[in-house]
Amino acid sequence: MTENWRGIFAIVVTPFTEDLELDEAALRRQVEFCIQAGGAGLVGPANAGEFAVMSDEERRRWIRIVVEEADGRVPVIAATTHGHRAPAAALSRYAEDVGADGIMAMPPHILHPDADGCLDYYRYLDESLGIPICIQNFMGPIGTPMSSELLARMCHELELVQYLKEETLPEPRAISRTLAAAGDACKGVFGGQGGIYMIDEWRRGACGNMPASQSIDLHTRIWGLLEGNDEPAARRLFNQLLPLLNFERMHGVAVYKQVFLRRGIFTSTASRIPGAYLDEQDLQEFNAIWQGIEPLLEG
Repeated sequence: MTENWRGIFAIVVTPFTEDLELDEAALRRQVEFCIQAGGAGLVGPANAGEFAVMSDEERRRWIRIVVEEADGRVPVIAATTHGHRAPAAALSRYAEDVGADGIMAMPPHILHPDADGCLDYYRYLDESLGIPICIQNFMGPIGTPMSSELLARMCHELELVQYLKEETLPEPRAISRTLAAAGDACKGVFGGQGGIYMIDEWRRGACGNMPASQSIDLHTRIWGLLEGNDEPAARRLFNQLLPLLNFERMHGVAVYKQVFLRRGIFTSTASRIPGAYLDEQDLQEFNAIWQGIEPLLEG
């Protein structure tokens, strides 16, 4: 797919069975849900997809399934962050070979290289691939925050570095700085952080947002209203979604999976991340929030 990426690209959540095996059927249902809900692209397995607790074989299988199920209907961006440039490039080449339209990667999430090390890492990926690269600029401890000047330099010097996902804080201001520094060398900057700043990001020139996928229909509706220059309507819908976004920021994957369970797409909320669950009182709060969200959902 040669058109520029724009809109809401869903970070696909990884479903597990109760015995913590990859639930392929639920993953395929989720892909179909995201596409039918208007998602402009699919991304993962990234932070919301629990990549850090998956084996390389599982990540390859995940990518193949998502590419296969998407079947060319929307771009698939494989998340290939790794501890070193060699395995990152190998996973990225695999993604390209099975049909991914691009890759997204953070710098090595354990080594946390300096600016020169980040540049070398992305240069190696650039020289190893033939599909676009999206640099994910994420805050610590898993991310390695990079300056707008470094991001702009990589856009200018590395042919395949064409997109950025900005998730350092304050995120909207960082998007403004990077767009000003990179100019036409960058095809677009996406926001992240679950879409909680997406209105401000859109106003500053972001090309889209990459939130976790459980409420992608609402995110796409908000984005569509913004693109139609109806910011007041976008803000009204955003404010209805905001209690869930706030709850997600506290509990992360546990909430993503609870939403998918309620929507009939997942059969389990199991996670490999320690502490990723909702206790009885958490569920009471979730249920209260859900009463306001459920009437807004498309299915």
